[in-house]
Amino acid sequence: MSIFSKLFKLFVTVVLLPLIPMALLLAYYQNRQRNTLLENHYNLAEIVSSELPQYAAELEGRLSFVPSLLNQSKEKENLDKILQNLLQTYPDLSILVVLNAKGEEVSRAMQGQETSPNIQTEDLITNNQSEPRFRARLSHADGVVPSLEFVYPLTDGYSVYGREQLIDLTDRLSQMRIGQTGQVYLLDPSGQLQIGPYQWNPGISTADLAKQLAGKSPLIKSLPSLEGALVGAVSSEPRLGMYVVVLQPKEEAFRSVYLSNLVLLLFLLAIAMLAYFGAHAFARNLGAPIAQLIQGAQEISNGNLNYRVAEDVGWGEFRQLIASFNKMTADLQDYQALQLKNQVSEMKEQIYRAVAHDLRAPLMGLQGYIYILSSGQVSEKERQNYLNRMAEAAQNLSVMLEDVLSVSRVEAGMALPQREQVALSPIVRHVIDTQQPIAQAKQLDLSAAIDENLMIYADPKLLSRIVSNLVSNAVKFTAKGFVKISAGETEREVWLCVQDSGKGMTAAEMEQIFEKFRQADNRAEGYGLGLFISRQLARAHGGDLTVTSQVGQGSTFTLHLPKEEK
Repeated sequence: MSIFSKLFKLFVTVVLLPLIPMALLLAYYQNRQRNTLLENHYNLAEIVSSELPQYAAELEGRLSFVPSLLNQSKEKENLDKILQNLLQTYPDLSILVVLNAKGEEVSRAMQGQETSPNIQTEDLITNNQSEPRFRARLSHADGVVPSLEFVYPLTDGYSVYGREQLIDLTDRLSQMRIGQTGQVYLLDPSGQLQIGPYQWNPGISTADLAKQLAGKSPLIKSLPSLEGALVGAVSSEPRLGMYVVVLQPKEEAFRSVYLSNLVLLLFLLAIAMLAYFGAHAFARNLGAPIAQLIQGAQEISNGNLNYRVAEDVGWGEFRQLIASFNKMTADLQDYQALQLKNQVSEMKEQIYRAVAHDLRAPLMGLQGYIYILSSGQVSEKERQNYLNRMAEAAQNLSVMLEDVLSVSRVEAGMALPQREQVALSPIVRHVIDTQQPIAQAKQLDLSAAIDENLMIYADPKLLSRIVSNLVSNAVKFTAKGFVKISAGETEREVWLCVQDSGKGMTAAEMEQIFEKFRQADNRAEGYGLGLFISRQLARAHGGDLTVTSQVGQGSTFTLHLPKEEK
């Protein structure tokens, strides 16, 4: 994950995380606001419900003379006339019925097409017999206008049953608007909604209303209807056997809540967008210089001291930090150059001392032999012996100078092989013939097992130099045992192995032997250039030179050369 991604996630989390409890708190208060609105509906229902007993009391007061009037005569003709006069006096009364002690109808009078219910089985009448008093309740009869049923007790167990249309009450209720369409309704215990002629019909099923009445909460949080979900509250009036229900479309009732939710949502969205783009911009401005500094540190650790961080990506203290970083890199580059110069000088000094030391011995020998020979006081046999030693010293000087020149050519990229198809066996045989006297003097078994037809694509002179270095090193560092040379081929390469029974090498020694002026045994003669030159020549051919070794079990150097030019 990039530094920009990490910083961006961090900033977004820090900014947006506090919005979560804020959103939960707002949701809590939104719920409280809804309940408050519903409680306002309930308060209105309670107010209307508290007025209903007073309405019944007024009805009882207006009809208080009826018992005394009806008690004066029990004859049906007189009763019919009295009841008819009462209906004309009180047009809101739709029906009046006189019942005897058995609940049988004695006389009745009705307005218009009003029908008489089966009042003999009504609980209203049964309760009146056990406790004679004025009783009233919401009528169960269907009609255009809700009605109030009542029973007024008379003497000798007689009673008068009546039904008054609640015209004034429904007119008042229709004027009580909650919002644009919400209204107050009367509701009987069965869940039947009593809707007046001027009231909005929400189209609610009786079963849903009855279920709401059976619930514990008077608040209606969601009630299905033909006009959509409704909300409201219910208040009961048990003395009159009715309920007052306030209903309003949910969308209309909670419109203010929805609007506040929308405003808050837009507010939170605006905060989130500002947080996102702010975190993006801040992370980019903060992450860019940090990423550049990280890349600069990686480049420096990889040895690229020429790398510089662009200062224009920084701002504020970052610009100063980048400038300090670039100055540190420049100082480190100067220090490295100075160190390298000192190392080169020290290495040259070591090489000069070593070469001067090794050149001095053969040169002094040559000078001595020349002085002896020029004196003329030597025999022919001694003269020939001195000449052979002079030739050997000159050969050593030639080999040493050739190694130094080879290193220079390899490092300068001038050791370019002139490859051709050559037989490998003659080259190996020539090297063995050259090293055989030294191997015999050390009683070493120097042998080769190479197919006479094995061809290799290489520069003959450079290949001979590589094989000669490998074999001479094996003979030099093997005290007893053997030195074996083998070769073979695969689909892609030709390989040659030089295996010895010497003392072997550790892992650390194997990592160093291919470096300049490095030997596994520092006490051995030579300058540590042979293996370095051999590997560089192998790689110039497109191949490589590798080694495997175990302490006490000898070493195996393997030359890998491709069959075709890379």
